Amino acid sequence: MIDRARLATLTEREASVFAERNPKSAAAYAEAGHLFGRVPMTWMNKKAGAFPLYVESARGNRVVDLDGNEYLDFALGDTGAMAGHSPAPVVDAVGRRIYEQGGMTMMMPTTDAEWVGAELSRRFGMDAWSFALTATDANRWAIRLVRAITGRSKILFHSYCYHGSVDESLIVVGPDGKGMDRPGNVGAPVKVTKTSRVAEFNDIEGLERQLAHGDVAAVLIEPALTNIGIVLPEPGYHDAVRRLTREHGALLIIDETHTFSAGPGGATQAWALEPDVVVIGKAIGGGIPSGAYGLSAELAERILNRTDLDIVDMGGVGGTLAGSPLSVAAMRATLEEVLTDAAFETMIATATAFTDGVREIIAEFELPWSINQLGARAEYRFATPYPTNGTDAAAAADPELEDYLHLALANRGILLTPFHNMALMCPTTSLDDVAAHHAALREVVAELVA
Repeated sequence: MIDRARLATLTEREASVFAERNPKSAAAYAEAGHLFGRVPMTWMNKKAGAFPLYVESARGNRVVDLDGNEYLDFALGDTGAMAGHSPAPVVDAVGRRIYEQGGMTMMMPTTDAEWVGAELSRRFGMDAWSFALTATDANRWAIRLVRAITGRSKILFHSYCYHGSVDESLIVVGPDGKGMDRPGNVGAPVKVTKTSRVAEFNDIEGLERQLAHGDVAAVLIEPALTNIGIVLPEPGYHDAVRRLTREHGALLIIDETHTFSAGPGGATQAWALEPDVVVIGKAIGGGIPSGAYGLSAELAERILNRTDLDIVDMGGVGGTLAGSPLSVAAMRATLEEVLTDAAFETMIATATAFTDGVREIIAEFELPWSINQLGARAEYRFATPYPTNGTDAAAAADPELEDYLHLALANRGILLTPFHNMALMCPTTSLDDVAAHHAALREVVAELVA
């Protein structure tokens, strides 16, 4: 129902407005000749306009760019700032570590680490925790451990899952139903099918076929897919995953990095899941690089009893800056004072209001779209009904329509996650902020379908 010529005209207009509003960001991008792709990380080039917005300051869910424009930030660092930008307890804890206590990285433990481990155990149920600087690293180290302890070589993923830049995870179900490299995969060390197996999300039979090969060390999953839209599990799916992994001798790793939005203990707690390993990152550090993985007591004991595994020095598990006093102090402050059980209640209620309002706009304009919610996180997709696996969700992508919406919303002071239409609520996101998003979305949609 989208008039493509009208879409192109509106996008051109919004791009012109974007350029007029942001001359300093445009100049900064043009002058960035010493950066690969002109940005600190090449994914910052995922932008609807001709250049990325440069940030001047950020507090809570407000961002001010280099040109002085203020935005309501629903991207929140693609979950990394789920606590809000620079939450006061984290700033205070980091300040104490730097200015009063000293020692940002020392290769020595602090007592904060045990507090964080105990709190993560309360929330996610795992017994023994180890720290990383990113969830990507935590996933890599967890994969090494499960391969070592099972003696099996392959990891099973869901098609279009998201586990950072872990090599093994960049596998999708191809047109022939078999595993293949995810399109655009950069510099794979080996063909991905040598390290990995893949099944569609919500496909119990497909999962069982892959496990039946007997070479899967672990199934590494997001409880809901989150980087290709929010693809929710169908009733009974997680029970089947746990049953099948046990029947086929595979371990279960749950990556809660994005699904932490489901509640204080992520989907693991909210849905009473029973993993062997939990991985989490981004949000738990309140903006300071942080990640962690937790093991069941039984698995931790099995690993520690293996005298042939070098998990202390150069065996491939760990990093010099992981578990640093600075990172651990930030994690403690975030979990103890910001992303609390009470905060999640408010954030989820706010996200429910966001979801309900978007659903009303979709119905008002009879759009063939849909929206899913995962706790404090919601995302609309250009399909109805909402896709139930990653391949169908990927097929529902519409880059031109997405660019228009992102540009038009940014010009009206609203930021969504640049990779997709994800909106996340932090503790300071208000119902008025949600209403502002809805007003802007209604305006840009009305012009599109007029």
